[in-house]
Amino acid sequence: MAARYVLDSFALMALFQEEPGAAKVQELLAGARGGEHELYMSVVNLGEMVYTVENRRGLEASQKALAAADQLPIEILEVDRTLALSAARLKAASGIGYADCFVVALTQRLGGAVVTGDPDFRQFEHLVAVEWLGNA
Repeated sequence: MAARYVLDSFALMALFQEEPGAAKVQELLAGARGGEHELYMSVVNLGEMVYTVENRRGLEASQKALAAADQLPIEILEVDRTLALSAARLKAASGIGYADCFVVALTQRLGGAVVTGDPDFRQFEHLVAVEWLGNA
């Protein structure tokens, strides 16, 4: 079975803005194209990436970012009741952003590792593996 990685919106932001961690995301994308591993993201975190780009750079930029994301070898997974409630429990226990909790809940469901540079995920390292980007 191929290794599984669940991307936080941080990973796509690093890629699209050529921030620290972009090279690692590129490596993961190349590996996914080659069948070495699988990449996933929840639709909630895709939405988080879109609104972040729109807030920073406007609607046109967010539409371009979404179109670019749609071309990547990342399986975007819908949210069901079980995942939403798992994320809610993580939010209640941790206090970090609800969208971040979807990354952890999805990683728990699929196995594998979270891909992020967001230091908030340090408090989840006892629950899931974290593949750190940049200087997190």
